Amino acid sequence: MRIQNETTKQALIARLRRIEGQVAGIQRMIEEERSCHEILQQLSAVRAALYSTSVELVRAYATQCVQDPSGDIPPEEMIENIITALSRVSRKAD
Repeated sequence: MRIQNETTKQALIARLRRIEGQVAGIQRMIEEERSCHEILQQLSAVRAALYSTSVELVRAYATQCVQDPSGDIPPEEMIENIITALSRVSRKAD
């Protein structure tokens, strides 16, 4: 699937750029030998931001599949693809 909605695409890119900035900030924190507590707090924020971004991508995927179903994929397979995407987002990190 490609993201066809330009607004959604730009919103996802903006979120990922923010996350990229957060990760760079965490790298600086480690270099500056900041406290583990502060670093872990920022890592938690990045994880939450990635999760939210994943949810938005799954939402866009599901919406696009429902609103503009491709004749190439049978409905049962489309549903299975959406469920697989949801399970990836909801899976706890190891």
